[in-house]
Amino acid sequence: MAQKNRTLIASIGDTMTGLLLAGVGDIHSQHGPNFLTVDDKTDQQTIERAFSSFTGRKDIAIILINQNVADRIRGILDAYNAPFPTVLEIPSKDHPYDPSKDSVLKRVQLLFGD
Repeated sequence: MAQKNRTLIASIGDTMTGLLLAGVGDIHSQHGPNFLTVDDKTDQQTIERAFSSFTGRKDIAIILINQNVADRIRGILDAYNAPFPTVLEIPSKDHPYDPSKDSVLKRVQLLFGD
């Protein structure tokens, strides 16, 4: 029942324009924005704080994160195992997607013994 209030998609990455134009962006009066635009100047601590903030929010159902950004906080992502919000790694327009790094696919492979 508590999951019914999880209506937002959060995003962390370098390709926010399309997601924001699609209506994913939200700025909550108490929690702030549900997105973080990352570039080469964004430090790891900022990404970690955003991820921690988004995973602690009760209104977020899914966190989309570019795989190249996920690589910068890979240890935290691999340790995260809560069902909500679900974390999905997505490709970036400038970096190729590597399925062998995807934390969700790794867990699925473990379940099926691959």
